[in-house]
Amino acid sequence: MISVKEKIAYGLGDTASNIVFQTVMLFLTFFYTDIFGISPAFVGTMFLAVRFIDAITDPLMGALTDRTETKWGKFRPYLIWFALPFGIISVMAFTTPDLAEEGKMIYAFVTYTALMMVYTAINIPYCALGGVLTADPKERVSVQSYRFVFAMIGGLMVSALTLPLVEYFGQGDQAKGYQLTIAAMSALGVVMFILCFLGTKERLHPPKDQNLSFKKDFKLLWQNDQWRILSIAAIWLLSGMVLKTSLAIYYVKYYLNMPDSITLFITLGMIGNIFGCILAEPLAKRVCKVKAYITIQIIAAALCIAAYFVSSEQVELAFALFIIWGFTFNMGTPLLWAKMADVVDYGQYKTGVRITGMIYSSIIFFIKLGVAIGGAAAGWLLAFYGYQADVEQTEATQHGILMSFTLYPAVGSIIVAIVMKWYTLDNKAVSQVHAAITE
Repeated sequence: MISVKEKIAYGLGDTASNIVFQTVMLFLTFFYTDIFGISPAFVGTMFLAVRFIDAITDPLMGALTDRTETKWGKFRPYLIWFALPFGIISVMAFTTPDLAEEGKMIYAFVTYTALMMVYTAINIPYCALGGVLTADPKERVSVQSYRFVFAMIGGLMVSALTLPLVEYFGQGDQAKGYQLTIAAMSALGVVMFILCFLGTKERLHPPKDQNLSFKKDFKLLWQNDQWRILSIAAIWLLSGMVLKTSLAIYYVKYYLNMPDSITLFITLGMIGNIFGCILAEPLAKRVCKVKAYITIQIIAAALCIAAYFVSSEQVELAFALFIIWGFTFNMGTPLLWAKMADVVDYGQYKTGVRITGMIYSSIIFFIKLGVAIGGAAAGWLLAFYGYQADVEQTEATQHGILMSFTLYPAVGSIIVAIVMKWYTLDNKAVSQVHAAITE
C-alpha cells in the first residue's frame, strides 16, 4: 500500500503541470487572438506544426528516461532538473513584446515550441513515475485518482484565479496582467515539483539483463497491440476535449453573451472535473474499468449533443450541462492513466522487456497530438465561421461557435468508445499479466 502522503506528493506534480496545461487549454488561444493580436488561423496551424517536433522529442525523452540511472531513480530527477526552466519558459510564452505581425508570429512559435519541449522534459518522466510507484492494479487507480484530483485543483486555480489576477496585476493592461499572473503561478508550480520529488519513491524496476536500443524500443512498442489501441483512443479523446475547453470562453462570451461570467463558467466546470476524478476509484472497484470507460464516453457524447439544443437564453441549463459533462468525462481520466501502467506490464509479459518511459512518452505524444488537433481545430473553426476578435459576432459565427463547442467534441468521445471495444486488458486479464511477470 502507498501512503496517502505519497499519493498527495505525487498529485502535487500534476497540480504544477496543470497550472500550465490548463492555462494552455483554457486561455492560450484567446490570449494569442485577443491579447497578442495573432490570427486564429495561424494559431491553429502553429499548434499542429509543433506536434511534428514532439514526434521526435517525445520518444527520445522516453528512451532517455529508460536509460537514466541515478541514486534517485530513473524518473524523479527530471522533476528537479527541469522545474525552474519550465517556470521561466511558461512566463516567456505569455509575454507580449512590441513587434510587427510577422515578429509576433515568430515569437509565439519559438516560445510555444520551447514551452512544449520543456513540458515534454518534465511531464513524461512525471507520468512514467506513476507507473513505478506500485504494481497493485487497484492502487494504480487510487494513485491516478489522487493525481487527477490534484491536477484539477491546479485547473481550478487557473480557471478561478487567472482572469481576476490578470485584472489585479494588469490594472487595465491585460498583456502585463497575463505575464505577471503566469509568473506567480509558475513560481508555485516550481515548489510543487520539488515537493513531488521529495515525497515519492520508485519501486518497480526493469529486468537487469535487458538490452535496449532505440530501434528495438520501437519494435517492442509495435508488438504491444494494447498500446496501439490506447494511443488511437488518446488522439480522439484529447482532440474532442481540447476543442470544447478551448472554445468555452468564446461560447460564454459570444453565444451566451455573458463575458463577465467566463470565470464562473470554467470554474464550475473544473469543480465538476474534480468530483469526477474523485469517483473514479470507487467506480473502478465496482465495475470493470474497460466497460466503465466506454460507458463514460457514450454519456459524455450525449451531454455534448444535448448542449447543442440549449438556447442562449437558457443560461442555467448551459452551465449545468457543462458541469455534468466535466464530471462524467473526468471519471474516465484516472482510468485511462491506470491503463497505461497496465499496458507497460502487458508489454513486459508479451516481450520480456519493460520500457516504461518509452510507452508513456509515446502515448503522451498521441495525447499531445490530440491536444494540438483540438487546439488547431478551434482556431480553424473560428476562422472558418468568420470570427473577429473582441467585436459583436454575426449570427452565423455564433452558431458556428455553438456547433464547435457541442457537436464536434461529441464525435471524439463516440470514436473513443468504439476504439476501446478492442481493448482487452480488463480486470481479469490485468490480474493474470501481473501474476505472470511477478513469478
